[in-house]
Amino acid sequence: MQWLKVFIAAFFEVFWVIGLKHADDPLSWAGTIISIAVSFYLMIMAGRVLPVGTVYAVFVGMGTAGTVLSEIIFFGEPLKLSKILLVLVLLLGVLGLKLVTNEDKSKGAENS
Repeated sequence: MQWLKVFIAAFFEVFWVIGLKHADDPLSWAGTIISIAVSFYLMIMAGRVLPVGTVYAVFVGMGTAGTVLSEIIFFGEPLKLSKILLVLVLLLGVLGLKLVTNEDKSKGAENS
């Protein structure tokens, strides 16, 4: 369940990062601010139970990959093989980090 929070947080990260670049009216800025709040709230809640370093790495890695792919798909950013390969390397690193991380609850998690 906690990793699902991280994945949803990364999903919202893509929206707020895109919003920081493309928001130009009050409605799109409101969506950007709501995405920031949801994203960080879920990441912080997951970080209370899971190892914070791994949560942050997965959050940033997935958010970065999602943002790069969104820029290519939705905003016409040029598709470069080197960019795709580097995103894949990033995702492999994040996946490897998650696989080697012990998911035991951290100290203090029982209070949440």
